[in-house]
Amino acid sequence: FEYYDDGLENSIWLSLIRDRLEILWKLLRQDGYLAIQIDDNQFARLYILMSELFGEKNLKTICVKMSEATGVKMASIKKIGGIPKLKEYIILAGKNGIRGLKVDKIPKSKWDKEYNTFIHGATKEELELIKQNLEDEERSIEKIEQVNSILKNISFEGVGEVCLRECGNKFNQKWFFENSWRIVQFATLEGGAKNLAVNKKLNLKEKIPAFSIITPTKKMYIIKRDFNHESKKPRCKFLFADQYLEIHPGDFWSDIKTTGLDNEGGVKFKNGKKPEKLLERIIKMCSNPGDLVLDSFAGSGTTGAVAHKLRRKWIMIELGEHCHTHIIPRLKNVIDGKDNGGITKNVNWSGGGGFKYFKLAPSMIEKDKWGNPIISKKYNSKMLSEAMCKHMGFNYSPNESNYWMHGKSSETDFIYITSNAMTYSQLSNLSKEVNEGKTLLVCCKAFNAEEDAFSNLTLKKIPQSILSKCEWGKDDYSLNIENYTNKEDEIDG
Repeated sequence: FEYYDDGLENSIWLSLIRDRLEILWKLLRQDGYLAIQIDDNQFARLYILMSELFGEKNLKTICVKMSEATGVKMASIKKIGGIPKLKEYIILAGKNGIRGLKVDKIPKSKWDKEYNTFIHGATKEELELIKQNLEDEERSIEKIEQVNSILKNISFEGVGEVCLRECGNKFNQKWFFENSWRIVQFATLEGGAKNLAVNKKLNLKEKIPAFSIITPTKKMYIIKRDFNHESKKPRCKFLFADQYLEIHPGDFWSDIKTTGLDNEGGVKFKNGKKPEKLLERIIKMCSNPGDLVLDSFAGSGTTGAVAHKLRRKWIMIELGEHCHTHIIPRLKNVIDGKDNGGITKNVNWSGGGGFKYFKLAPSMIEKDKWGNPIISKKYNSKMLSEAMCKHMGFNYSPNESNYWMHGKSSETDFIYITSNAMTYSQLSNLSKEVNEGKTLLVCCKAFNAEEDAFSNLTLKKIPQSILSKCEWGKDDYSLNIENYTNKEDEIDG
């Protein structure tokens, strides 16, 4: 990959992924899903790891076609031999299993040979009546007789003959779609002629093209006249093409174009960009409008762009510089209605919304040579105050008149942060300055007083106050930014 270090040793890679998977799983709500796209190099290892962490019953593997069997790659294979890589995998993990997933159906790419019989001698309304009775297990005798009276007048014609007359020896798929109500298929069913209860009121000696039968389970079938009890030909079911123009994509997604995406979203991201149609399918089947979608390896920002167009909330995290070169410009175009590619037209997206951008500060705590947590030397007083305000749930708003007002949570509750140790005398003077009616949280390196010595002061040691919420030995840490708003960090459309 151009933008990522993709050569980690297997055990290191698995260790890094395991830590992140455990954290992500905790973030998922009970009906949430986690989707990871992976190629052959690490698929087997990742699947085993996810089975161990989440349970194999909660996993589903989807195969996605990622390239075409053409071009330079295929020319090279033809010359030197081998098997070209055309697919990747998506491992889907559901916190409550994957049985409830609903995937949008897709148009059938080939269906002309399946629907190989035309019905003549019946109107669209009459065929709709047949259709309703096939689906209605409470159908009356009168309805059955009505169906049989229609069947007496119909005739069947093969697609080949119709093509010659209607299309001039050339198959025209549009013609079939527009007239799909007139196309049927006789699909063979298992079981032969056994246990069929033929409608006794129909005289089978008549020379009719078809008749109806009702099975003991109240299923209704249309049978062509050449049906023969003695030969035990398989029974046939009347299918309407308009019910079969779309199919479930299953677990092999070959219908999504995954090549030629260089300029999708207005940014180039060689070997790493996912097609918006792929993210659309995943996001739509795993969430609803208004839900929150997280991509912790944002790449070129496809997840956020698609989630935004689908009216989901989103969070993206990215370590690389392409956060500035790719993601922010791409999302601005989406918000301004200037992104006309991807799924924009299909979902009628015209712009709107906004986002906030935060840059994660360096870790506030580091260990000294004895292994004790200390405030990082990278932090100056302003950085420390701002970080602690976020962490403790205060708005950072330093006051020029009162040195001890670094932030506030209300009009009477304030916070003061210092990297110094506070003596009893200093704390006593500070308590007098704060006065009655106000409270002050004092975060300091250490203090020489009882924690409840002053009624209007709450005393906290900085390392201990954040120790329980930090993951030691790592470069990340948790800060509460929920109540923190800075207008300069907002980007709105």
